[in-house]
Amino acid sequence: MGQIFGRRIAVLLPCYNEAATIAEVVRGFREALPEATIHVYDNNSTDGTALQAMLAGAEVERERRQGKGHVVRRMFADIEADIYVMADGDGTYAPADAEHLIRALLSERADMVVGTRRGVREDAGRQGHALGNRVFNRLYASLFGQGFTDIFSGYRAFSRRFVKSFPAMSGGFEIEAEMSVHAARLKLPIAEMELPYGRRPEGSVSKLSTFRDGAKILWMLAVLAKETRPFAVFGAFSALSLLASLAFMTPVLLEYFTTGLVSRLPTWIFSMALMMMGLLLLTAGLILDSLAHARVEQLRLHYMSVPQTGVSEAPAVPVYRKPRAADAA
Repeated sequence: MGQIFGRRIAVLLPCYNEAATIAEVVRGFREALPEATIHVYDNNSTDGTALQAMLAGAEVERERRQGKGHVVRRMFADIEADIYVMADGDGTYAPADAEHLIRALLSERADMVVGTRRGVREDAGRQGHALGNRVFNRLYASLFGQGFTDIFSGYRAFSRRFVKSFPAMSGGFEIEAEMSVHAARLKLPIAEMELPYGRRPEGSVSKLSTFRDGAKILWMLAVLAKETRPFAVFGAFSALSLLASLAFMTPVLLEYFTTGLVSRLPTWIFSMALMMMGLLLLTAGLILDSLAHARVEQLRLHYMSVPQTGVSEAPAVPVYRKPRAADAA
């Protein structure tokens, strides 16, 4: 593996039926990062994607478990490098922008730089995708904070520490959202850089399903919220249960204080059951919150134990910024 800026760089391209575009994408990254190694992991393609990538000069491997998350997990486990650049094989990301991501990663000393897609919230190829991007980015911000503006971008640069400490539990397109939550959870240094986002050429078809993959992403965000903020999640259910208990209990108590009788005994029993459930949910939230904090400490220690190979040996590289009119004047 060659070196750029004194680091070993690997370009990761997960692919499924991208024969129409993968060769051009590989050649673009070979031109943009001539010393980097281009890795294409074929995910059961039936259109000759692997052959096209191999002929273009990429190192090709196969991941048989279907889904982008499975491919990314395999890539992160198999490939050794100092800096990782991940992109899609559909030609929507410009290989020439990879150097800007790497420069930002080094100059900011970040663990992940996200190439946010310019205009993706207005037009992501299909209106359903654009709406989904807006909704899920707002949902992410409300659950996990304002650290990211495009959690589904597939164009990213990573440090070795991030790659080797990332659990990668997702199986599909929700993997990018999991990366963002992982960085926010461990408070890792991250950066964003707005980049052009192209359209698929004729003959290339998107594999993203608006409703099926949207449901998977929503479920993944719910699971990650439960894992990372258990007290907030269980506390919300506890509050609902206690409020319902109070609503059922109030008329029974009013009747008792007025007449000294309890004519609706089943309602009273039901309200008590709701109260017990609310208290149990609150207790579970407190216990799981302590466990979640311990889990974060363990993940942070593991992250710190991963050596940043090559980072301290080479000088920092200034981040690329477009010249402004004021600078020219």
